[in-house]
Amino acid sequence: MRSLYLPMTEKLIAHWRANGNAYPQKFILTPEQHTVYVETRKKGIGGPNIDGFEHMGVRIEVSDSTPGVMIAADGTEVSLVSTEE
Repeated sequence: MRSLYLPMTEKLIAHWRANGNAYPQKFILTPEQHTVYVETRKKGIGGPNIDGFEHMGVRIEVSDSTPGVMIAADGTEVSLVSTEE
């Protein structure tokens, strides 16, 4: 499984642009996605945020019942995973 660091960053930047720099509510990752995200951060990609419960100021939650989403400021779910993966 590839890290979601870049897709999360891209979705966050797109959200800022579309919403006057407003932050989304949160990211929700599966336990496996979260583990890969934390491993990526420990390697120094995106800075050494080792705890893995915040991405560029946005809270990260872990849930077994998600495909991996960003919850926009208005509550809309935005997929972090491409349908090609």
